[in-house]
Amino acid sequence: MQFVTDFLKPYKLTLQQYNILRILRGKYPEAITVTFIRDRMLDRMSDVSRLVEHLRKKELVVRTTAGSDRRRMDIIITEEGLTLLEEIEKENEQMDKRLATLDKQEVVQLNFLLDKFRNIVIAENVM
Repeated sequence: MQFVTDFLKPYKLTLQQYNILRILRGKYPEAITVTFIRDRMLDRMSDVSRLVEHLRKKELVVRTTAGSDRRRMDIIITEEGLTLLEEIEKENEQMDKRLATLDKQEVVQLNFLLDKFRNIVIAENVM
């Protein structure tokens, strides 16, 4: 999760916001409710309304009142949101291609070394 969090940082997105954008893209061009999003979130403990509001301020989603029920909000991803997802996924594809050059033993070794490095960093922060 930390890897994905760090990967999304340059895009100024959290993992939960990225998850919401992907859910919205899956239903695009249809608008969906906050409840629909919450039911499909990887992290169901997230405050979806707050996350959607952050995405709205970034102009990645549009939020509208759903007809006669003023409490129900419909959410739809914007063109900017779709473009951002494309950008992120191109970078992700490139990273996957780089990692695909490693064989199984090298992947195990890389994971071991990353865990070792992470433990060193954690130990230094504790001191």
